[in-house]
Amino acid sequence: MIISRTPLRISFFGGGTDYPAWFEKNGGAVLATAIDKYIYITCRYLPPFFEHKSRIVWSLIELVKDTSKIEHPSVRECLKFMKIEKGIEIHCDADLPSRTGLGSSSSFTVGLLNSLYALKGTMVSKEQLAKDAIYVEQDLIKENVGSQDQILASFGGFNLIEFKPGSDFRIFPVILDSERLKLFHSYLMLVFTGFTRIASEVAGELVKKTPEKKVELKTMYAMVYEAIKILNSNTDLLEFGKLLNENWKLKRSLSDKITTPVIDEIYSLAQKAGATGGKLLGAGGGGFLLLFAEPEVQPKIKSELKQFLHVPFQFENLGSQIIFYNP
Repeated sequence: MIISRTPLRISFFGGGTDYPAWFEKNGGAVLATAIDKYIYITCRYLPPFFEHKSRIVWSLIELVKDTSKIEHPSVRECLKFMKIEKGIEIHCDADLPSRTGLGSSSSFTVGLLNSLYALKGTMVSKEQLAKDAIYVEQDLIKENVGSQDQILASFGGFNLIEFKPGSDFRIFPVILDSERLKLFHSYLMLVFTGFTRIASEVAGELVKKTPEKKVELKTMYAMVYEAIKILNSNTDLLEFGKLLNENWKLKRSLSDKITTPVIDEIYSLAQKAGATGGKLLGAGGGGFLLLFAEPEVQPKIKSELKQFLHVPFQFENLGSQIIFYNP
């Protein structure tokens, strides 16, 4: 039996520039952090006493005799990629719902690959794990996904990630004084809108429009480094929130699928209650809303948005781990 634990993530700036369609020609950068909300994958070789060869438990329970018949695209392609010939049993559990903008699909793929490597007796590097997950999602499943989620899930941490042509990437941990980091974290609020969506469908529209959105994407790229300057100085942190607000305005202009009237209303209510800025996480269309507000105004925001779930979180630094190993 193998159990892996893989973090979800929050992206602050640069989302959209981590798609190969953009960074292969222009370069990209993302400022993001892993958080202490996880995807857990349990897997083992299934004893040959059943009519089915493999059992996959997610929102469905799949009993299959042939790997190619597995409905879950990541499970199917990961098993093929890892050349798993024996019957297998896989269970997925998560701290937060899927399809909500926290990179859960990539965390699942990273966690599954990590578990399958362990099942085969191999300890793989975090860099290899990230690259394998990117390959599975972008080349085998052919989803419209960027490259930041797999890296954050693999490595963990609060990072600047730079993307170079040739699908190369570099990771720079964000170094902050502990009090500054604690203060920054205290300004963050995570609110669940109640809507879920399929990120690949929303992102597909963005990828199509990438050639038309060069000015916006270059501006969003520059905001990554502006945000880091704010964090690494004595600048009032509310400037970070204002920058998030400007980023959100740009992001929602990229595609009409990124926001909805209901989400705009939630964001407007939060601003009226004192939020300096924020953004919808992930590709857009639903999921979690990140808000940036001084701690003293957060109770008012929570009261104004009391019909929505507020989720406390901490930053996470370990990335995907095997937490139980008994092959």
